[in-house]
Amino acid sequence: MRYWFLKIGFFVLLLIVDSCVEPFSPPEVNSDENYLVIDGFLNVNGTDSTRIELRRTQNVNATASPTIERGAQLTVEEENGETLPMKETGTGVYTLPPRQYNRSGKYRLRIKTKDNQEYLSDFVGVNITPVIDSVTYKVDPVLNAAIFYVNTHDAQNKTQFYRWKFDETWEYEATYYSALIVRNDSVVLRPDNINKCWGKLKSGSILLGSTVKLSSDVIKDLPLNRVPIPTNKLYIKYSILVKQYGLSRDAFEYWTALSKTTQGTGSLFDVLPSQVTGNIRHTSNSRLLAFGYFSAATEETRRLTVTPRLGMFPRCTEPDTIPIRCSSRDADECATNTAKLLLTYWGPRSDSVLVAPHSCTDCRLQGGTTERPSYW
Repeated sequence: MRYWFLKIGFFVLLLIVDSCVEPFSPPEVNSDENYLVIDGFLNVNGTDSTRIELRRTQNVNATASPTIERGAQLTVEEENGETLPMKETGTGVYTLPPRQYNRSGKYRLRIKTKDNQEYLSDFVGVNITPVIDSVTYKVDPVLNAAIFYVNTHDAQNKTQFYRWKFDETWEYEATYYSALIVRNDSVVLRPDNINKCWGKLKSGSILLGSTVKLSSDVIKDLPLNRVPIPTNKLYIKYSILVKQYGLSRDAFEYWTALSKTTQGTGSLFDVLPSQVTGNIRHTSNSRLLAFGYFSAATEETRRLTVTPRLGMFPRCTEPDTIPIRCSSRDADECATNTAKLLLTYWGPRSDSVLVAPHSCTDCRLQGGTTERPSYW
């Protein structure tokens, strides 16, 4: 009897708890303070430019694009007193040309916004990133996807903390080839090829790895990217450029905390959203927060290009046959007034053409570009 009483009491308690659940939005999530966000690092390779982007925070429920911070003055300062001014080369994008750096020195970032608010980072040392040993991939039939992995090691056991980014590029085609175009009420050959495109995408997740708890500084088969086969990214040709960075312990802890609060939400046991500010602060007003972590490191890259022919050729509606020119007796559409794209002549019928919707013939509508990458 006591067992059944406890069991019934447990279910009653569950009903009470479930009925009291109310949505909660932390103040940090609903903040409209427009704090400064700094994204970038000092690239001390000597062959690549340093790139830092400035934006402003926004309410998580906002639908507009983030505000870009224009007209700021950025300076990289070495501990020995040398200053390196950065130039705004794009909207909210500030760059520093390649140069030779003192890799045993320490650097910091100074920011002065257009409204004369000044921010300063801590001095940071340079992290020498080991080379990437290999980038590999394996098809997982259970996930119906290709998984891409990274392998690296530091023979001196000094790095221990890693971060990765990647750029992916894939070739794809529209279902039908549009060979003709209407120009000056005449059907002529299309001068450009809008059938073949290349899609590009940058990694959005925070990808980290650590070997602190291992006996050697070796990263083996760490999964970086999963490409589902139904996306057709792998049908013709796919390329991934992996970028690797060595981190300090402080930088690793910052990115780990940021990853937990931005990527690990959605279940009862996930970390609650909170403020992760980093090592950049306002010089005089602690209430004016800055989000980001300034670090200095060498960048190592490695590209893997594959042609696994996974997926299927895109399908679309059947093309229509229409006359090239309209006649006074013909009320149907013709090539000179159709809104569809022209494909090709229909066999021996030189007075007609095939037409199909733009979505079936113009690969650019899927977000790609017809410009062939230099590394393709």
